[in-house]
Amino acid sequence: MDEQETRRALITPALTSAGWSRDQVREEYPINDGKMEASARRHRRGPALVADYVLEYRDDAPIAVVEAKRTSVDVASGIEQAKRYATRLGLPVAYATNGREIWEIEIGGNRRRVSRFPSPEELWTRYCKDKGITSALEREFMLAPFDNRLRNTDLTPKRPRYYQRRAVNEVLLAIARGEKRILLTLATGTGKTMVAFQLVSKLRRSSWKGGEMPRVLYLADRNILVDQPKDDYFEPVFGDVVHKIGGGRAQRARQIFFALYQSLDSERGDEEALFTQYRPDYFDLIIVDECHRGSSGSESKWRTILEYFEPATQLGLTATPVQDKERDTFKYFKAPVYEYSLKDGIEDGFLAPYRVRRVHLNVDVTGFRPEPGQLDIDGDEIPDKVYTQRHFERSLAIQERTEEVARYLTDYLRQTDRMGKTIVFCENNDHAHRMVAALNQANLDIVAQFRDYVCRITDDDGSAGLELLDRFRKDDTDEPVIAVTSQMLTTGVDIPSVRNIVILRRIRSMPQFKQIIGRGTRLCLDIEKGSFDIIDFVEATILFNDPEFDGPPLRIVNDRTDEQGALIDSTDDEGMPDSEAEEVSEPVAPFESQGGGALPGSGTDGYVVTDEDEADAIQSSKRRIYVNGVTVFIWNDVHYQLQSDGKTLKLVRYREIVHDQVLELNLSPTDLRTQWATVKSREALRRRLREQCEITEEDLLRKLDHPEADPIDLLINAAWELPLVSRAERAHRVRREHAAFLGSFAPEARVILDTLLDKFTEQGASELSASALRVPPFRQMGRVTQLANHFGGVQHMHEAIDDLGRRIFDVA
Repeated sequence: MDEQETRRALITPALTSAGWSRDQVREEYPINDGKMEASARRHRRGPALVADYVLEYRDDAPIAVVEAKRTSVDVASGIEQAKRYATRLGLPVAYATNGREIWEIEIGGNRRRVSRFPSPEELWTRYCKDKGITSALEREFMLAPFDNRLRNTDLTPKRPRYYQRRAVNEVLLAIARGEKRILLTLATGTGKTMVAFQLVSKLRRSSWKGGEMPRVLYLADRNILVDQPKDDYFEPVFGDVVHKIGGGRAQRARQIFFALYQSLDSERGDEEALFTQYRPDYFDLIIVDECHRGSSGSESKWRTILEYFEPATQLGLTATPVQDKERDTFKYFKAPVYEYSLKDGIEDGFLAPYRVRRVHLNVDVTGFRPEPGQLDIDGDEIPDKVYTQRHFERSLAIQERTEEVARYLTDYLRQTDRMGKTIVFCENNDHAHRMVAALNQANLDIVAQFRDYVCRITDDDGSAGLELLDRFRKDDTDEPVIAVTSQMLTTGVDIPSVRNIVILRRIRSMPQFKQIIGRGTRLCLDIEKGSFDIIDFVEATILFNDPEFDGPPLRIVNDRTDEQGALIDSTDDEGMPDSEAEEVSEPVAPFESQGGGALPGSGTDGYVVTDEDEADAIQSSKRRIYVNGVTVFIWNDVHYQLQSDGKTLKLVRYREIVHDQVLELNLSPTDLRTQWATVKSREALRRRLREQCEITEEDLLRKLDHPEADPIDLLINAAWELPLVSRAERAHRVRREHAAFLGSFAPEARVILDTLLDKFTEQGASELSASALRVPPFRQMGRVTQLANHFGGVQHMHEAIDDLGRRIFDVA
């Protein structure tokens, strides 16, 4: 019997005889979606993890996994597979069977052969013992079904993923056991809002507060963090019981409240802060989104709000807990009851994998030192010292450096996807302003069609910036395409369609690095976005190599800057301030958007790390120095691809990239040369190479360093290691081996073809077209229509040029 027959004839009947009903046995149970792997075609999806059987005590309450093998297969081959599935699902026991024998695997314990499957009651008792479930409330929480009333865009139920179910259940167990401070750590893009929604739904259908509905407060420091869950998750299901607190008035006739710290802390006239208008025990549960931010400091003014509502159960949600002397997520919320990392999300196929391009500019590598007496753009002499990457855009800005970055990014988008949404993270708002100007200048052709193709979205841009952000976030908008920011988009903004993250700001904070990378990790398969690219100009991605990347937080250094980006003071890892400036624990909002919330990324919550000598340089300069007339160019760019462990980046040489990508086209060397030979098929092949393989003629010539060869020969040499043939050699062979072909034309036409051979030798196959006849030396021979007459008409001229191309490329 094959596996399906074994299951039908032996395994399912064995489960039935043990007391498992049809409703309790879930066959082909999907665990994940299959890992997305970055490739030449941007992504491919690997096989999904699917358990043969999951045994549920009640609906949505799995308690064991069964891995099935056909009768002729050794049952031992399914043990590790069963163990892997159970571990992911958080189940204490799994089974492997081939229908003839059954093996029981205790996760982290014994494994043994058994004569039969346990009954549902037996397994439920074992499950409760393993999880430490003793009270009626704990059992009620675990057996309550999840809420499937939310709908996807195709109107199918929006069901929680396995790790979201585990997160909800771990929080519920903590609540049932009376814990008051609870922490969940879930990577950016893994659905913390879904977890919050399911948690509230289960609590509302439980006996947690006797016969009363629990009062819930969802608290954050940004409008977007409050409005998105309220509008997309809670209001569609719970309706009028949902309310956003604001306007300085305490609303009590609802059950699920959303609020900004800023709104609760606001005062009106002689009245006290709004949060004090509620009793300290008014809320039963407070959900603190992005809990590593505003209220994380022990001396924070916003922490006072949480401490005021001390009787409430408080749940912290974050992707990046922080821990230093002033901010300690763990000290307040305790250790996470559940963690789901970026690596986990990529491995499961719920997050997009990434490729990394590290680009080095010559001035970043060698530094910049002004010539004696060299003046800046204001006519002032530039202080004589060596300026390095840590000074650029903070104390000194080189105009050509900004322009070279804009040129490189524009070329990259031309080669990949001109409309691929891109976020550029700059050092400060001034840097972002100049980068927008440079990118706009480099993209005038497309800006003429899309006026907001490039835009700045920072805390200085007011309501116009919020409008651009709202358009940028949507999957179906053509513009903006390139959003340039400093800190505003580092966190709290859900933009699944982002394909490129460009890092131009120095980052030494692990939480901030994770947040920035998280802007690209969301999948958006509706637009075929299954992976993304990180273009790193400042070596920020070296943090991927840190062993703590997916582990506990690093101790951090906090800098405060003024509105111009100048440093005010800095706190080192011992927590000692570098100046006596007044400490500010909350992000400072330059202005309030509707509802009183600070814009995303405003203020000092980015936790930028600055060396002491850099701080001295900035403070002593009094102003930023602007320099032009400096020679800036790309020193080198190297490509890295994410490996199967979901964390390691491997350096991939360009020749290897070309080899792997070309082989995916399923074209032989002869096919490639044939398509390259004629005008129409050559253009189609160019487009296919660019869109599917991200290969351009310019890159082939520059990176493979054989300017004497035609791009198609370089491509074939890289893919199959066939010998290179220079363009001059190809032209020589045509004149020698196809003299009869050339001699069959009238003298004037023969001169044209011979000149085309010369042009091919100099510049390549792009010269083998009628359009080449519009420039010298053909222009001196006459207009194109006149030249065509020498061939007997335009059609015959096109045929002759294509025939010449075939003869050029008909030999290896």
